[in-house]
Amino acid sequence: MHMTRRPLVAALATTLVAATASLAGGTAFAQGKEVKIGYALAVNSHFGAAANTWAEAVDQGTNGAYKFKQFPSSALGGERELIEGLQLGTVEAAVVSTGALSNFVPDVGLVDIPFLFRDTQHARAVMDGAFGQELLAKFQKRGLVALAWGEQGFRHLSNNKHAVNGVADLKGLKIRVTENPVHITAFRTLGASPTPMSWPEVIGALQQGTIDGQENPVSVLTSAKLWQVQKHLTLTSHVYAPMALLVSPSFWGSLNASQKAAFTEGAKKGAIASRAFVDTVEKKGIEEARANGMKVVDKVDQAAFRAALEPAYKEYAKKFGQKTLDAITATK
Repeated sequence: MHMTRRPLVAALATTLVAATASLAGGTAFAQGKEVKIGYALAVNSHFGAAANTWAEAVDQGTNGAYKFKQFPSSALGGERELIEGLQLGTVEAAVVSTGALSNFVPDVGLVDIPFLFRDTQHARAVMDGAFGQELLAKFQKRGLVALAWGEQGFRHLSNNKHAVNGVADLKGLKIRVTENPVHITAFRTLGASPTPMSWPEVIGALQQGTIDGQENPVSVLTSAKLWQVQKHLTLTSHVYAPMALLVSPSFWGSLNASQKAAFTEGAKKGAIASRAFVDTVEKKGIEEARANGMKVVDKVDQAAFRAALEPAYKEYAKKFGQKTLDAITATK
């Protein structure tokens, strides 16, 4: 009895080992090459919508040769660290706001000029047109590969001190801004006290009262549940906020032409997914903020804000060129 069972057990064991090895090999193949992608917010955000769609498109477009591994919620550091990681080649891909990007690609600062875009349609037409595409090409010289413009939406102001109904209400408010010279100039000109800060530090700073407020699109407000740390929201729509879908130059250089095409097409699909996410959030996000106790000022006199920003506009024209600003304004 024992004699007949042993060969049988041995045979089964051999078959099991072979099957396991085959399965492991198959899994390794199915996993493909890992592509680390980082971004600032949670998976259920516009950043996550872009990353998920991009990942799926690349998986399909490369027949599973590349698989994204996502690091949401600043798991790989703030946006500055992410961008530096791309330059160094320690991170393969990232979705980042324009906030930190202007320190690496100065011309990106132009899109952060307050009240430059009339509405979402105008902003998308500019970013998808010649200006936006030329801007993407400028990243290459700065050690970055930019594939598409996603979207965060228009930025609004929140704070814990009082309702902001007009320019005078901004006086002395400590407002967290991105590490962006254009934003800093704008808020200083409006009489606020702009405080540049990396996103991972913001919630703690609001809780501790180190800063009074911050400014971000509704998409960020809802995904970060900012009503937990902010009382007042003013729908200023002061700046349109795109975001860039980037890859590391060293990683990009390792791809063949068809793989590059798959990553580029995937990034464009990711960008569209982020816009769709923003469209949905813009509709329901304000109601969600109200339902969670935020006091909302629905509208401000944008002409009064623009008049107060006149000295800043002169600086912007010197820096970026009046001709370029006029061309953006004229875009239909």
